[in-house]
Amino acid sequence: MSSAKSDTRSPDAIASQKRLALRRAARSPASVFFNFVVFPAFILVTLWSYLQYDFKCLLTRDCTTVESRAIRILRENPLIDGHNDLMIMMRYLYRNRINSGNFSSKFENGGLEYHVDVPRIEEGLSSGAFWSAFLPCPSNATDFSDEAYAPIVKATLEQLDLYHRLAAKYPKYFTPTPDSASALRAFREGRYIAPVIIEGLHQIGNSIPTLRLFHQLGVRYATLTWNCHNIYADAAVVTNEEGQAVRSSPYWGGVSAAGRDLIEEMNRMGMIVDLAHVSPDTMRDVLAGSEDGSWAGSIAPPIFSHSSAYALCPHPRNVPDDILHLVKERNSIVMVNFNPGFISCTASDSGTGIPDLYEPNVTLAQVVRHIKHIGELIGYDHVGLGTDFDGIEGTPKGLEDVSKFPDLVAALLSEGVSDEDAAKIVGRNLLRVWDEVDRVAAKLQKERPPFEDDTSDFAVKSMPDWADDSTSFGQYRKLLERARARRLAWVEAHA
Repeated sequence: MSSAKSDTRSPDAIASQKRLALRRAARSPASVFFNFVVFPAFILVTLWSYLQYDFKCLLTRDCTTVESRAIRILRENPLIDGHNDLMIMMRYLYRNRINSGNFSSKFENGGLEYHVDVPRIEEGLSSGAFWSAFLPCPSNATDFSDEAYAPIVKATLEQLDLYHRLAAKYPKYFTPTPDSASALRAFREGRYIAPVIIEGLHQIGNSIPTLRLFHQLGVRYATLTWNCHNIYADAAVVTNEEGQAVRSSPYWGGVSAAGRDLIEEMNRMGMIVDLAHVSPDTMRDVLAGSEDGSWAGSIAPPIFSHSSAYALCPHPRNVPDDILHLVKERNSIVMVNFNPGFISCTASDSGTGIPDLYEPNVTLAQVVRHIKHIGELIGYDHVGLGTDFDGIEGTPKGLEDVSKFPDLVAALLSEGVSDEDAAKIVGRNLLRVWDEVDRVAAKLQKERPPFEDDTSDFAVKSMPDWADDSTSFGQYRKLLERARARRLAWVEAHA
């Protein structure tokens, strides 16, 4: 028999007493503070963080304004800038020192020079950017030697080291994203889509193995040229002997034989081919193959990471209409540049082939015209955004920095671009192309081994004569030959 005393109270009395005890507990100071202070404050903070850009919609019940639609689009779809030069600005202004208060305080709290810092990224609802590990062409851009490129390769490694140090210090904003699937996961987890890129194959020093190593370090697209030809392809703009930027003359007539091998290896490894900065002949070769049919061009779709419409501004850095049709055929994308000289220009009589800047049209509205020209000509599946922020001194009025992206999306909606197409423009198109690049790479990696480049002349020239018995290398060769002979004799004796 249980030693506990039986409870002689009725069930109703027991229930009543329990309710009374609960009410007394609810009236305790701690419970009152939580129920009437902490919990309401949590609800208010959560609502405010979600609605801070759209409070007008909450108050007026008018959720159909272009501003409200733009905010919703940017919350639900990743905005990925195809080209941002923050890291070269850091090299020039901060010597790549990220732990000094001069840089870190401004980057984290606002006030950093030019166009990018954390508060402006957050205000602009930006979800990602391809960070450029850019280095300029050699001073003698016609010198394609390994020796001329060696300092640039070294400096590129310094920029890639900067990227990885930034990723360690600011993991939310420099999230290594090796493929399109990881990019989408980063967006869903509230992290910044942030691969690194190189801008011109002068940065690889005539070496496909160097490009493969860069890929392992996180580089996800390579622009075939900057403002100089290289052994792989022709550029759109070069520098003449007087130091002026001029429209280029053909050197290879597009993509060289070495360039074909390189692009095929980029396709195999899963590195996006970028056609910003290249000549029209190079554009056509990569998109459609050679005229004689000996090469089919890039297997995976390339991109134009930061170029605009030639029809609206005839700058050699922009994309002509006939090539835009090839962009559509290849399921590719042109990401419109915000550089004033590429969006608003007039013919020049300077003899350089570079048009003059027309300042009155350096506006957000003119950027919208470039986007709409491409979208209406070949479809909104083939246009994106490649701002060139931090790599340009001037910006369009209304697009002064990364905080202005909602204004750009609202302007597109005001011009009749649909919400669905706006979502494609800000990032969905780029993710589609990137996904196709990944799928092509997965297939090619099953079909072929990595491309084996020749040893560079620089390495060969710097080595002693292997065949000369008087050198230490020659003596080492003789030792290896004797050891091999002894090994063969032992194998024969024990066969």
